[in-house]
Amino acid sequence: MRHRERHKGDRIGWLRASVLGANDGLISTSALVVGVASANASADGILIAGLAGLVGGSLSMAAGEYVSVSSQADTERADVAKEKAELLGQPNAELQELAGIYESRGLSHELAQQVASELTAHDALSAHLRDELGINEQTRARPLQAAVSSAVSFCAGALVPVLIATFWKAGYLELAIGGTTSILLAGLGTLAAHLGGAPLLPGASRVMAWGVLAMGITAGVGNLTGGLG
Repeated sequence: MRHRERHKGDRIGWLRASVLGANDGLISTSALVVGVASANASADGILIAGLAGLVGGSLSMAAGEYVSVSSQADTERADVAKEKAELLGQPNAELQELAGIYESRGLSHELAQQVASELTAHDALSAHLRDELGINEQTRARPLQAAVSSAVSFCAGALVPVLIATFWKAGYLELAIGGTTSILLAGLGTLAAHLGGAPLLPGASRVMAWGVLAMGITAGVGNLTGGLG
């Protein structure tokens, strides 16, 4: 039977985009709403600011992620094309290059030559992409997937302060959003650390700390500008 294992690295593409999007949506929109609320804006003004932050932020995240990952994909395509040309133009040199890579990793000269020859006969391009350039199917750039993941996760995070601003009627809106956001950021950081196989406490604390800092600063700015008005 073929032995199959699932590793944390298999998740790195979508996990990075999703966690970044949710964190950004939750922190930036909460900070925006807290800042506007601290400036003594009306309930309608606070809600409009939150919705604008949600829509604008999700589109910005999607566009930024798409452009960034597309650049990576362009680089990968250029490397693939170059490697194809080299394999066609100088196959013997490429074979020796591959053997040299395996020899540098600890194989004997004879075994490295044998492995390189057999992998070249099986799929020369894949062998070079994987072992020379570090490109494989798990780490290939997928711009559309990254853009959609970022936009959806940003919306999910940003929706929390927007909903609180919509339905919270008990006063102290800034504290309600700040407390809820801090708890959710801690949970999100813990989940991301768990999925990525990292320590839980540092993952939770660093996300929550940045969120609290962002909301604290925008609350200060809101109080200052509200007082000036």
